[in-house]
Amino acid sequence: MNTLLSPAIDTVGELTERCDRCGSAAKLEVVLASGGDLAFCGHHANRHKADITRVASRIRLEEGFEWAGR
Repeated sequence: MNTLLSPAIDTVGELTERCDRCGSAAKLEVVLASGGDLAFCGHHANRHKADITRVASRIRLEEGFEWAGR
């Protein structure tokens, strides 16, 4: 459930980026509140869910990806 302080979360059909941690296909992209963006595979998105929600202004999830931070 989103609160007033939660980042906006959108679902998109497909992401074309690669994970910035390991190079696998991205399942989640983060627009950082401080500027810039990052992409994560499913493993790293779930592993870093608390940090992602803390620094994100917007999150894009690939359709079908069940993110633990949602």
